[in-house]
Amino acid sequence: MFDSLLIANRGEIACRIIRSARDMGLRTIAVYSDADRHARHVALADEAWHIGPATAAQSYLQIERLLEVARQSGATAIHPGYGFLAENADFAEACVAAGLIFVGPPATAMRAMGSKSAAKLIMQQAGVPLVPGYHGADQQLETLRGAASEIGFPLLVKASAGGGGKGMRVVHSATELDAAIAGARREAAASFGDDQLLLERYLEQPRHVELQVFADSHGNTLHLFERDCSVQRRHQKVLEEAPAPGFTDELRQAMGAAAISAARTIEYVGAGTVEFLLDSAGSFYFIEMNTRLQVEHPVTEMISGQDLVAWQLAVAAGGALPCTQENLQIKGHAIEARIYAEDPLRDFLPSIGALQHLHFPAEDAHLRIDTGVRQNDEISIHYDPLLAKLIVWDQDRTAALRRLRRALKQVEVVGVKTNLAFLGAVAGHAAFGAGNFDTGFIDKYRSELLPEPTQASAQTLVLASLFLLLRRDAKAQQSALKSTDPHAPWHRTDGWRLNGDNLHRLSFDDGENQVQVVAHYRPQNYLIELPSGSLAATACFDPAGRLQATIDGQQLTARVVRNGMELSVFSSAGSQSLILHDPYADAFCQEEPGGSLNAPMPGKIIALLVENGAWVKRGTPLVILEAMKMEHTIAAPHDGTVTQMNYKVGALVDDGAALLAFDPDEGTRL
Repeated sequence: MFDSLLIANRGEIACRIIRSARDMGLRTIAVYSDADRHARHVALADEAWHIGPATAAQSYLQIERLLEVARQSGATAIHPGYGFLAENADFAEACVAAGLIFVGPPATAMRAMGSKSAAKLIMQQAGVPLVPGYHGADQQLETLRGAASEIGFPLLVKASAGGGGKGMRVVHSATELDAAIAGARREAAASFGDDQLLLERYLEQPRHVELQVFADSHGNTLHLFERDCSVQRRHQKVLEEAPAPGFTDELRQAMGAAAISAARTIEYVGAGTVEFLLDSAGSFYFIEMNTRLQVEHPVTEMISGQDLVAWQLAVAAGGALPCTQENLQIKGHAIEARIYAEDPLRDFLPSIGALQHLHFPAEDAHLRIDTGVRQNDEISIHYDPLLAKLIVWDQDRTAALRRLRRALKQVEVVGVKTNLAFLGAVAGHAAFGAGNFDTGFIDKYRSELLPEPTQASAQTLVLASLFLLLRRDAKAQQSALKSTDPHAPWHRTDGWRLNGDNLHRLSFDDGENQVQVVAHYRPQNYLIELPSGSLAATACFDPAGRLQATIDGQQLTARVVRNGMELSVFSSAGSQSLILHDPYADAFCQEEPGGSLNAPMPGKIIALLVENGAWVKRGTPLVILEAMKMEHTIAAPHDGTVTQMNYKVGALVDDGAALLAFDPDEGTRL
C-alpha cells in the first residue's frame, strides 16, 4: 500500500475520501482554489496546497498544476473523486507518466466509455441490450434530423461525453429539434469540451437502475447490487436507494451479469457504475458506464457493509478484491437524499449566499451525513450547490423511509434556499412510499411536491414571538448591568403601564400577508394573542441556545435563527420563515411603470433570442444564462414588447441584474 494520497477534488467527495484514507493510515493532501481557502476539506487533510483562482478551469481542471503539487508534496497516489477530472483519460495517463498511482480505471477503459456513442457500439458487440438510437460520428444537422425522423419522437438528445444531466434535452416534435441540438451542443462544449451528441428513443416513464461494479488487476470482477435513481429533476438524481424496490432475484442476476460483462469487455479495474433504463415490462437497456465512484455510493456501502473508497485504494495499490460475489449479501435498505442550495419554487435555480446557520442531526448506525460545508461557508457560483448527502439505513424500506422523513426535518439551514421541504414531500408521498415511481415521478406529481407556500402556523408565530421577547429581555438585562442605575424603570421589558394592560405588539410579514401578534405579560407566563385566538405560553433558552417552550400545556423544543429581519423557526413540525415587519420599508417599495427581467443568479449571457423592439407572447424564451455549468432560460412573463437588451452575448452579470427592459401589454399588467 502507498503511504500518501493527493485528492484532486473538493467539497463533499474530498472529505469522504480523506475519511477512509486516514482510517487506512495514509497521509492526505488536499488542494484548493481561491474560493476554497477555508473549506472543510482543506481543514480535514493533513496538508493542503493552493492551485489557482476560483473558476474550476483555472484550478481543479489544471492537470499540470495538480501534478506539480503532487511532486512538491511527495504524494505517491492521486484520487480524482467524481466530477472535474475523474473521467479524464489524459489526466489518468499523465498521473501514470509522472510515476504516480492513479486511483481509478485504466485510461483505455475511460476512453472506451468516455464517449457515449463509442460505448454503445462496444456494448452492442458485447451483447448488452441498447436503447434504439443514433450514435454515429457524423454530427451534421441534416444527419441528426434524418436520424431523429427514423427513431421517432419523443427522443433524447444527449452529450456523448460527460453526464449529470448536462447537454441533455427531451424533444417531443421535429419543430423542437434544432433548438434542442443547439442548446445541448453549447452545454456539452462548456461542461466537457466536447460537443458531440447522440440521439436515443425516449422511453416513457422508465426506471433508472444502476449496478455498482468492481474489478481488480487479478481478473476478479463482481457487482455490489443495484441502486434505483429514478427520482430525478432535469435528469439529475434527487433520491437514490438500494436495493431497488420490487426487484426480483432473477432481474438482479440478469442485470448484474450484463454489468459484469460490460466491465470485463473493456478490461475494467476499480469502481464503476453501469446504468440501465428499466421499462414496465421488465426489459432493461444500457445507458452508459461511469468510470468512477458515484455520488450515491453510500447507499451501496450501507446495505453491503463495505467501504468502497477503501476498496478503491487497495485495488489501486495492486491488491485483490477483499471478497467474492458469493460473500456479498444485501442487508436492509438505504436511501440517500441530496440536499442542495436551490429554490424548488423557481425551477430549482441554485441559491447563492453564506450559510448563516447550519445544523445536521447526529450521525449513528442508522444515519450518515456526507458534507463538504460548514456554518458560515459561502455557496458561490463556481461549483455545484450540493450542501450534503443525508443517508439513512434500516431493516426494511418502510423503516428507512420513516427515518428519512424524520432526519430531513432535523436539518437546519439559514442563508440560502434549499430543497429540504421538497425532499420531505417526496419522501412522504404515497406513491413513492408504495414504490410506485419512475423517472417521470416529479413531473407527474409536481403540484403536490411543490405546493404554494402555506401561511405560518399558530405554533410558528408563537415561537417566533417568544424568541423575540426573550432576546429583548436578555438585551435589557445586559444593558441594565452596564448602567449606573440597573433598577431604573427604563430597563423593564414587561410592558408595564400605569393605567393600562402591559403588552408588546409584534408585526410579521408572512408571505404576502401581514400578521399582528400581541404579547400580554402575565405574572407566570405570556398570553399570546393571534388572529386565530389566544394561547398561554412560557419559554426559556437551554444551554444549546434552543427555545424550550410550553404552549397551552404542550412542551416544545425549537430553534429560532434570526438573519437580518428574517426569522427561521425549526421545530418537530418542520421549518417556516417569517419576516419581522419594518413599517419604514414600505416607502421604498413603490413599483415603477414598465418592468425588467432580472438575472436569477450570477452567470454568463450565452444567447439572446430576441431583438430590441420585438413583441413576444408569454413564455417566449428571451435570454439564455449559463450558471453553475447549466443553462437557464429567461422567458417572457407576459405578452409584451422587449424595449431594451442591456447585455451582449458573453457578458457576465450579477445576481438581480436587469437583463432587459420589458413593457407588458396593458391588458396583462397586474
